[in-house]
Order: sequence, then structure tokens, then C-alpha cells
Amino acid sequence: MEIQEFLDASGRSPFERWFEGLNPAAAARVTVALTRLGQGNFSNVKGVGGGVYELKIDFGPGYRVYFGKDGERIVILLAGSSKKRQSGAIAAAQAAWAEYKRRKSGKE
Repeated sequence: MEIQEFLDASGRSPFERWFEGLNPAAAARVTVALTRLGQGNFSNVKGVGGGVYELKIDFGPGYRVYFGKDGERIVILLAGSSKKRQSGAIAAAQAAWAEYKRRKSGKE
């Protein structure tokens, strides 16, 4: 699996903004989970609607990484959150995924 980050209209990655705010221990856990995802391990993944998936990381407050799948080999990281902020992050990830698909189809 190839893992890429979604870039918003200003060229910034919402996932990266979230990731940079994590403490080192949480960032390490997220990195390990993403490595496993890149190896094709989807055991802690569930769909949350609109073509968006949630990777659950059982650590601290319960971290979540939201992504979309572009074909069979590409994962697009959309956002991240703690369980506490989950509903807002899901809505943001769904909007980002819709924007990604619009751009890809040339309908910006």
C-alpha cells in the first residue's frame, strides 16, 4: 500500500497538522499503526460512511486516523482525532474525501 496525504486548497495536510500536535508517545503509536496499514493490515479499520474509513488506535484517549482508498493500492490520509472529537473529524474527513474525488475527476 502506498500512503499519501490529502492536501487542502491551501496545499496543507489536515492530517499532518493534527499529527504534529501529538505528544511523542502518541505520534509513535500512530506511526506504527500507519506502518501496519501500509503493509495491508486493516484489522482495526471500519467504514464511517461516504467512502471514508477509520483506523482505531487504542492508546491514550483513543486516537483515530481517517482515510480513503484510491483503488486497491493507495491510501489517502484525510484527518486524525481523539475519540472525544470523533464526530467532527469524521465530517471533516468526509468533506475532504469528497473534495479529493472532485479534484481527481477534474470537477473542481
